[in-house]
Amino acid sequence: MKICIVSDSHDRADPLARAVHAAKALGAEAVVHCGDVIGAQTLKPALVAGLPVHAIHGNNLGDAQAMHYQSRVSGGQLQYHGAEARLELGGRRIIVTHYDHLGYALACTGEWDLVCCGHSHVAETRPVANVKGGSSWLVNPGTVAGLSSAATWVLADLAAMRFEIHTVP
Repeated sequence: MKICIVSDSHDRADPLARAVHAAKALGAEAVVHCGDVIGAQTLKPALVAGLPVHAIHGNNLGDAQAMHYQSRVSGGQLQYHGAEARLELGGRRIIVTHYDHLGYALACTGEWDLVCCGHSHVAETRPVANVKGGSSWLVNPGTVAGLSSAATWVLADLAAMRFEIHTVP
């Protein structure tokens, strides 16, 4: 299973939608948004792609009521998880948090195959040694809005545990 990982859209609906549509064209079956969506309307153009979207709020909460409302009326397509999301996609244990320092700490526990985070606006994908003697993947897609750095997103192949950083088309 392939997924699109994005973060820090900060009310920029157009680059978010372009990233999601590009990911779908590359075989993505779901979207994980690592926070700082801000307004629920930011997600509407991305939802047109028809992929299920898992979103958390990050440190720029925006309108939580509107996020809950959009989640309710989306027929299950948008799943708003609040501060963090615990998911199982493609047989992988995934946790989504906004802060990159918490992402690193969660990767160190060995409880997760994949830890997705954002906040820093710097894209990176790397294995992190964990306390169980193995490693967990830490993926920060950067900022899909292109704020203070390039507009980036990540295509994750969960079967192969491969991660590609892409720039927004």
